[in-house]
Amino acid sequence: MTENELLRDCLERLNASGVAYYLTGSMASNFWGLPRSTHDLDFVVQIRSEDVPRVVAAFQKDFFIQESAVRAALAPPYQFNALDQRSSLKVDFWVLTDEPFPQQMFARRRQETLFGTPAWIASAEDVFLHKLHWDALAPSERQLRDAAGIWAVQGQQLDLAYMETWAKTLNVDEVFQRIKRGEIRPKST
Repeated sequence: MTENELLRDCLERLNASGVAYYLTGSMASNFWGLPRSTHDLDFVVQIRSEDVPRVVAAFQKDFFIQESAVRAALAPPYQFNALDQRSSLKVDFWVLTDEPFPQQMFARRRQETLFGTPAWIASAEDVFLHKLHWDALAPSERQLRDAAGIWAVQGQQLDLAYMETWAKTLNVDEVFQRIKRGEIRPKST
C-alpha cells in the first residue's frame, strides 16, 4: 500500500465515522506546496470520550489501534496513532485542543478532493504557519523547506495579513520574513 492509497483509505474511514477532522503535516504541505516523500500521515480529530469507540471501530480492521491509547489522548500530549498492518505506515492523530491556533486551524479547514476522495484539510496558510511553529519547537530544515514550498506554489493566493498576524502570535515572524525574502527556499528536485 502506498502513502497515497493509505491516505485515501484513512479519509474514507474518517468520513464514514462522522468524526470531525482535518489532514495536516507533510501530506497537507504536499497538497499546497511541493511534494516530498513522507512516512506517516497526520490528522487532527475533534473527539470527546463518547467518540472513542467510533474512532477505534473505524480503524480496527487493518490497523493496530488501542482504545486505551485513544482515551489517553484526551489529555496531554493529545496524541495517538494507528499502525497500518498492510504497509507498516503510521497514522498520527492529534486531538484538537482549546488553544487558539489549533481552534483557528480547525475553523479554517477546507474541504477538497484528494485522490478522488472528499477530504478536510488544513488551509495553506495554516499548514505553512504550523510548519514554522514545529520548526520553532524542534528545528528541522525539512519543516522550513515544506513551508517554503507552500510559499513558492501558493504565493499571491495566500492571506498575507492573516499569516503575518499569526506569525507574530506564534513567535515565528523572523523565519516567516526570511522565507518571504527568499532566504529559505524549498528543496529543489
